[in-house]
Amino acid sequence: MAKIDTAALRPLRIGTRRSNLAVVQAEGIRNSLQKIAPDRTFEIETLHTLGDKDKSTALYSFGAKSLWTSELEEKLTSGELDVVVHCLKDMPTTLPDSCQLAPIPLRDDPRDALIVKDGLPYTSLQTLPEGAVVGTSSVRRSAQLRRLYPHLRFANLRGNVETRLAKVDHPESEYTCMVMSAAGLERLGLKHRINQYMGSKDGGILHAVGQGALGLEIRKGDGETLALVANLADQWSTLACLAERALMRTLEGGCSVPIGVETEWVDKSRYLLKITAIVVSLDGAQSVQDSIDTTVQTEEEATALGQELAARLVKAGADAILNEINTDRPAKG
Repeated sequence: MAKIDTAALRPLRIGTRRSNLAVVQAEGIRNSLQKIAPDRTFEIETLHTLGDKDKSTALYSFGAKSLWTSELEEKLTSGELDVVVHCLKDMPTTLPDSCQLAPIPLRDDPRDALIVKDGLPYTSLQTLPEGAVVGTSSVRRSAQLRRLYPHLRFANLRGNVETRLAKVDHPESEYTCMVMSAAGLERLGLKHRINQYMGSKDGGILHAVGQGALGLEIRKGDGETLALVANLADQWSTLACLAERALMRTLEGGCSVPIGVETEWVDKSRYLLKITAIVVSLDGAQSVQDSIDTTVQTEEEATALGQELAARLVKAGADAILNEINTDRPAKG
């Protein structure tokens, strides 16, 4: 057998945002791919996206713009990158014609987490006093929390994970606590800062579409890269996330719209998937929620499930809530 000249193999170029969390996530994918293809070399390229450059504007004001993805997608399409690693929740549900989403790796904890200012005694949402200020840039989080805990106040909080933690912990800041993805904290070794996991069974809220999962975006038609990254796929995570993304795509909501979702494999032996979703007005006063459980074995069935639940939500009034939100959104060039 002829010896493979590993030096002749072109490096696989992995792109991601420049934040510490994004780099950690890309390194994790690189390390997994290295085990699958030990003869291949891998390079990570980072760059600032629009969402990184503008750290003060509330995410809601951007609408459904591709805040975290468009610059990376341009390099992917031009051939400068081979795969881009995103937080799946930051990926638009409709991708450029030149790009596609690869099968999804094993999902981490999709729930949101509560982080209380260092030194304060509160341990959960239920123990926060009236007027406590919750830091978050997500209208999905603030709208659901306003609905459940109307005595709380909310303040915009942007920046990478470390920046947000520092702002909350600053003795003179207004923040009592903040809410963010549990998976992001865990990937950075900050699990000890989580005071409460906030799933629906914990007195909390429904998470973002795709939260806790990584999205691997590749050039459409790049069979070589697809074959490589498909080795990382997790069947259950892929089907659940595709159902969630179909729900959001049908509702035409971006990542800055208050749509919460939760998926659960009720019985894997029967491929029984339950999906629950909620659409909430920004003030928390109006909401529509529903759930479906059905057999899901294929990507087509996952997509159909998400579309069916979206149709039910629309019939119950979700479109009116979303239309009002989008009508009132500040204009931004």
